Amino acid sequence: MTHTGDTLVLHFYFPMPTSKKRLNLTLPKHLAVFLKKISLRDEMPQAAKALELIERGLEMEEGELTKEFVAEVKRRVKHDKLIPAEEVFKKLW
Repeated sequence: MTHTGDTLVLHFYFPMPTSKKRLNLTLPKHLAVFLKKISLRDEMPQAAKALELIERGLEMEEGELTKEFVAEVKRRVKHDKLIPAEEVFKKLW
């Protein structure tokens, strides 16, 4: 806020919207403590550390899904029981 003579001038700042999806999380105390400890250890903000851990977990989950899919395809090819991909996906998910 700037005061110039008899005129009051207000300056408003509107931050640019982020392209990232925001996600509010409530952590159990033991996870909050652990997150704080490892973020301090790695000298990074807690939010950045949490994002790193979520990315790792999703990569692991994706890897498991891929392994299951490949195993199912190999099993069906071996037994000459080819079925539409939609059925395979339904059984995996």
